[in-house]
Amino acid sequence: MIKNVGGTEIKAKHRASCHCGAVVLELDLPDGIVDPRRCDCSICRRRGAIVASVPLSGISIVQGQDVLALYEFNTHTAKHYFCSRCGIYTHHQRRSNPNQFGYNVGCLEGVNPFDLGDVPTNDGVNHPADRL
Repeated sequence: MIKNVGGTEIKAKHRASCHCGAVVLELDLPDGIVDPRRCDCSICRRRGAIVASVPLSGISIVQGQDVLALYEFNTHTAKHYFCSRCGIYTHHQRRSNPNQFGYNVGCLEGVNPFDLGDVPTNDGVNHPADRL
């Protein structure tokens, strides 16, 4: 539970946006940033984002629904959203828990994800859903 990153207070309702500002999200973060992590699956290792999760009800699209693009691959369970104008990944519906969205911590207003220091890396190559 991280309530402050590099001097930026993580608000209970915190805004996030893509690089160009076309997509704006509002996230419910009453406990701050919970369980920030990286993943080494084929898409995550290429995009390099630090993610944390919220319930599906924890993200509202304030602006830019019309410019959000969707990318799916492999099992088509995870739904990866990004701005079709600037290309920034904003969030995804998780494969390992489809009742949650993972969100790009770097998109949070005022947050530099490098201020988090070391974050753990999940084993996405050997995905939990593939071990059933």
